[in-house]
Amino acid sequence: MRLIALPALLLATSALAQEAATHRPEDVVKAEAVSLAPGATAADDVSRYLLVRSPRGAVALAGGERVAYTSDVTGRPQIWVMPAGGGQADQISYGSGVAWVRPAPDGGILYGADTDGDERVGMYWIGADGMGERTVIAKSPAYRQFGDWSGDGKRFLYASTERNNTDFDIWVADLAGGAPRLVLEANGTSYYPLAWQPGGELVILSEVRGSDANNLHLLNVATGERRALLVPKEAAEHSGVTWAPDGKGFYLAHNGASDTHRLAYFDLASGQLRTLADPKLDIAGVELSDDGRYLAWTTIETGFNRLHVRDLQTGRDVALPELPAGLVGLRAVKGGGSKMLLSLNTPQTAGETHIWDPAAPSTPPVRILKADTPGLDLAQMVTPEPVAFKARDGAPLTGLLYMPRNLPAGAKPPVFIEVHGGPSAHAVPAFAPDIQYYVARGIAVLDFNYRGSTGQGKAFAALNDRENKVNEVGDLADAVAWLRQSGKVDGSRIAVGGGSYGGYLTNLALGTYPDMFVGGVSAVGVSDWVAALEGASPSLKAADKLEFGDISDPKVRAFFAKLSPINNVARIKTPMMVLHGANDPRDPVSESDRLVAGIRANGGTVTYLRFPDEGHGITKVNNRVHAYRRVADFLEQRFGMQREAAGSASR
Repeated sequence: MRLIALPALLLATSALAQEAATHRPEDVVKAEAVSLAPGATAADDVSRYLLVRSPRGAVALAGGERVAYTSDVTGRPQIWVMPAGGGQADQISYGSGVAWVRPAPDGGILYGADTDGDERVGMYWIGADGMGERTVIAKSPAYRQFGDWSGDGKRFLYASTERNNTDFDIWVADLAGGAPRLVLEANGTSYYPLAWQPGGELVILSEVRGSDANNLHLLNVATGERRALLVPKEAAEHSGVTWAPDGKGFYLAHNGASDTHRLAYFDLASGQLRTLADPKLDIAGVELSDDGRYLAWTTIETGFNRLHVRDLQTGRDVALPELPAGLVGLRAVKGGGSKMLLSLNTPQTAGETHIWDPAAPSTPPVRILKADTPGLDLAQMVTPEPVAFKARDGAPLTGLLYMPRNLPAGAKPPVFIEVHGGPSAHAVPAFAPDIQYYVARGIAVLDFNYRGSTGQGKAFAALNDRENKVNEVGDLADAVAWLRQSGKVDGSRIAVGGGSYGGYLTNLALGTYPDMFVGGVSAVGVSDWVAALEGASPSLKAADKLEFGDISDPKVRAFFAKLSPINNVARIKTPMMVLHGANDPRDPVSESDRLVAGIRANGGTVTYLRFPDEGHGITKVNNRVHAYRRVADFLEQRFGMQREAAGSASR
């Protein structure tokens, strides 16, 4: 997830050190148009899974009568609007891919759009009917992050690196136009606006304190004065910040003075936190209904979400509808009283949106958005089994294990270990097209939580901080040992892969354990930590210093130089597939260029997919189909799997 430029001094051989790390012309992807062979079964072609169209980020527009969301049904993420009660959806944006959508208080939509994944967004307003589109803040080299609207809906706050291209300062903009105003300079740190006080000028700010911790401050937009609210001695996370309607305090989840999250209310006058719930679990999200009566939150249970709702007037928890096992997202319906939008992302729903009223809990949620599935029966998708085992030093490792259906008696499938990015993230049981395809083809998948993953308390999340990062790669070896001992899979056929931080761990594992895996798939991964930390993007640099240490310190620099996967490039003998977007603003494509050149120079086998129109990930539909067809073919070849004739024809 970091900006990187590899220095020559860390290359594996002197000959390679003198060679320019350039890619070959055949590495550059020219993705073909997407097509499906008629009559092909779902298991024949990964593109059927990739072409599942899930509505993303659904929000209720002002008044609650319409819902906006993004979908990439056209090949790029665009904005769609439909009646909240269900009905025909209309596409209203047609330009560059949309990065995010926020409902504007005037009934329109504010959205951000970048260029081919460069993450430098401009901000634009468009009417819910698609009319009147205009630029509010023009795209520039700066990074920006939207914050919140003022109570009157005429202004909004955002964080931006506009001033010095390093610090995220706080800016306020007028929706009607005019030059934005700088409210607060960060000066060596980064602030992000979270929530604007109803009817007032106070805003809650988040200050980065590592990748999974932050401090809270209070900013007066009118005067620019800032004061600390929650700055504990021990780093803690404060999330889900939501003002009470009277503006006298706010709700949040935090893990100050505890390993897992507590739901709490912060009283502005007294400066005191009052605990509302202590689930002894991490909390994924917090939302307050628009009328202020119902407080909803979700807890994390080995990746699965459990919904909780409390009636703040009675103090009682609300009886809940039965929901499918997976992820639950929450969003209040502005102008909709107690109504909420529930986003349900599970292997069998692939991202449905429902509208539900906790004031009438016996009435089931009404589905208003569902995924489009090209001949794919979602009922046949596999829900994973939560698994847990110990690392060699006793650390509690977990994951989600997907097993193929209808295996012959005694058959043991090959297994792909999926390594998530972050590292402040965790495996989740959402619809994952690649995983479901692998399972349909007879490949088991372990979506693995190595040390440093979130969702299991802050002590576990801190196990990979600074010098402890050296232990992460051992977790992969311990996962392999557990899989072999489980008796469920073929322990002689195990591959590993991941993206971003998961790509880094894949690179590291293949050099550390050259005989452990039959194949590896690395996407946008780090190869050289020294260059990564020196050239980190503004959004990462403040967190990196706390999690990794000060790279200008000779001891820290030497440690991360030694840990960098590029040092073991000569030991990578396992065949690899490497993927990277040429516009990646976090890990420049030169990172993978150099890694691939090193593997080739040392006689290794690597297939390189270099996308000229992508960034830190693959978002365009034709590129995704091209990429995962190639990845699926690579894994099946490494596992020694024979494809049926019908399947081959569909590829």
